[in-house]
Amino acid sequence: MRMHIEDMGRFLKLGVYLVVIVLVNLAGMTVFFRADLTTDRIYTLSAASRETVATLSEPLTVKVFFTRDLPAPHNQTERYLHDLLEEYAIAGNRYFNYRFHDVSAEADSLDPAAAENRDLAREYGISPVQIQMVENDEIKFKQAYMGLVLIHGDLVERIPALTTVSGLEYRLTTAMQKLNNKVSALLNVDGDIAVRLVLSSSLERVAPLMGLDALPGFVNDVKAIVEKVNARNYGKLKFVHIDPDTDPATAAKLADRQLMQLSWPDVPQAGVAAGEGMIGMVMAYGDRTRDLPVLNVFRLPIIGTRYELADAAAIEEMINTAIDRLVDINTELGMLSGHGCLDAGGFDPMMGGGSPDALNNFAALAGQNYSLKPVRLADGGIPPGLRTLVIVRPTESLSDYELYQIDQALMHGTSLALFVDTFAEAQPPAGQQMFSRQPTYKPLDTGLEKLLAHYGVRLQNALVLDEKCYHQRLDRRMGGGEQPIYYAPLIERENINQELDYIKNVKGLIALKIAPLELDRERLEAQSAAAHLLFSSSDRSWVVRDNITLNPMFMRPPAAAEEFAGRPLAYLLEGSFTSYFSGKPRPEKPAGTTADDKDATGGGSETETAAAGDGAAKTAAKETAGKPSLRADVRGEGDFVERSPAVKILVVPSGDMLRDNLLDEQGQTTNTMFVLNLIDVLNGREDIAAMRSKEQRFNPLAETDPAFRTLVKGVNIAGLPLLVVLAGLAVWVRRRGRKKRIQRMFAG
Repeated sequence: MRMHIEDMGRFLKLGVYLVVIVLVNLAGMTVFFRADLTTDRIYTLSAASRETVATLSEPLTVKVFFTRDLPAPHNQTERYLHDLLEEYAIAGNRYFNYRFHDVSAEADSLDPAAAENRDLAREYGISPVQIQMVENDEIKFKQAYMGLVLIHGDLVERIPALTTVSGLEYRLTTAMQKLNNKVSALLNVDGDIAVRLVLSSSLERVAPLMGLDALPGFVNDVKAIVEKVNARNYGKLKFVHIDPDTDPATAAKLADRQLMQLSWPDVPQAGVAAGEGMIGMVMAYGDRTRDLPVLNVFRLPIIGTRYELADAAAIEEMINTAIDRLVDINTELGMLSGHGCLDAGGFDPMMGGGSPDALNNFAALAGQNYSLKPVRLADGGIPPGLRTLVIVRPTESLSDYELYQIDQALMHGTSLALFVDTFAEAQPPAGQQMFSRQPTYKPLDTGLEKLLAHYGVRLQNALVLDEKCYHQRLDRRMGGGEQPIYYAPLIERENINQELDYIKNVKGLIALKIAPLELDRERLEAQSAAAHLLFSSSDRSWVVRDNITLNPMFMRPPAAAEEFAGRPLAYLLEGSFTSYFSGKPRPEKPAGTTADDKDATGGGSETETAAAGDGAAKTAAKETAGKPSLRADVRGEGDFVERSPAVKILVVPSGDMLRDNLLDEQGQTTNTMFVLNLIDVLNGREDIAAMRSKEQRFNPLAETDPAFRTLVKGVNIAGLPLLVVLAGLAVWVRRRGRKKRIQRMFAG
């Protein structure tokens, strides 16, 4: 009887537990609560995201097109996206909403809702992607929809492929900010944004021979695409078709545009006479233009040359991107041009760049949030109001007047980002390379060195080498193994400033051909400025100043221990600075180098322009001879600023830090995040920088000494099994004691 009651009690407890579990789950379905226990709070919305959705002034809808029941890891992406959008909805106001559309990628699906969602996704430019899955021990491929669109007013922003959750919050928030800015920018557009399709009618004769069967109807196709985009851009676009064959005057004005020129010989068998034609698209607003390629040329082995017209989705994307550039939706980011500076891919990621020194990846990534503007100091100088000027590896000296322009831009509130080298590499003559002649390195003196020294940081003419560096794998024919590249130091987490929110999650960097820096703390204090060390080399680094060779085969660490020490490699200065030219004679503007002079002479080289300027000056002197003049007596006041407002100066003594081999196209590596975050900081977007890097997944293991590694290994091999044995003994002793107590109880 007693055993029966005890059994009933146990079943009753089990029933109570099950009821509690059910009630807890029901409460969890109705009461939303999340606890983010991650170190960097990667599952919690950043302050910038909360502010963006909380301050929406027009409805913003997120439509997600996702195929259900996808295998891992894509099902986790869908779950994360659900949770993230729910966080946005909680933080947002009544204007934010979202909806998931189940889209079957199978065209033969009988579900009418799936077919309707598929058509809707196609209308928004969302196409299926191919994913790999394992089913019944077989690797299979499946088409799946994993994209979304953001709709704000009449504007649409697409994220066509969500194959990873990395950086998803950053992409969503910046897209929302961009849409919000675009609404304001388009409403302020005065006039039309012209979309000019340049297409010679003569091309229709050779189109069949080029495999361009769609060319005869291409004008109408592009017009329909423009009308579709126009409906979502407040009707600000105006489509124009230009036929150079019938309108040669207009065609002559387009001679300097980047449009494709085609020519062909006689083809008697096809009844085609020799001729030429032009094809391309030009978008213009005010004095700004963008050239868009609509004909792609592929040169394939064996097959030969192949021509292909851009499809509707590509043309629509190009038009939307060009609108962003033309109406200045993004903040302008100045890039110093000339003086040997590295080129940012022609400042057009869509067009690419052919120069080996082009900063294509930087241009593409920075171009997502900024409008890159080339700045030539001889052509009008630095635009007033420019937030940041980036200077990348100048190799030619700047004149005093050009330094004066940079100094005064800083005094007017333009922050500076300097990625500069301290040595110039000179290759040996081609005929001498066979004798193993190595490149030579000569110290650079561009003039920026004295500006920076005045502001409080000195560039040292040296290169930092480090035993903790990148290791290159050697080919088996060279013996295999790894070769240390001492001039590519690995910057570990302990040598990166963890107190700054915008880089505290950057846990490793690669520097390349970088120089050491030296602070002048007294000058910084006198200028009311502060310096933040961003990163430094390890304590196993040394410097070389003379007879520099970067051939790894001839590089060896120094024998003397005192030569090893950590060196500061990057600083961010901020505060108020005094002008370098304060108390000095102001440099005079060279004659014939202004934009007005170039326009007056029809452009031309700098020598021709200067000569024309001198000629104009002599003519003016003749005309005013014998006449009274006040030119020599007029003095300007207020054109020179002696102290700046609060500004920032980023100094990284390596132009290679922006090259494509250190910055990836996706913007996911630590080097890329570091550079983009610092650009954001210079433009007053610290919250965006912190949001970008909080999802950094690079988490290297902390280095330990051999003794500690041996201890951990021993604990894992012998310690854990021993703990299990001890725990078993403890349970056995406890049960044995309980058994004895029960025996004594009934024995008494």
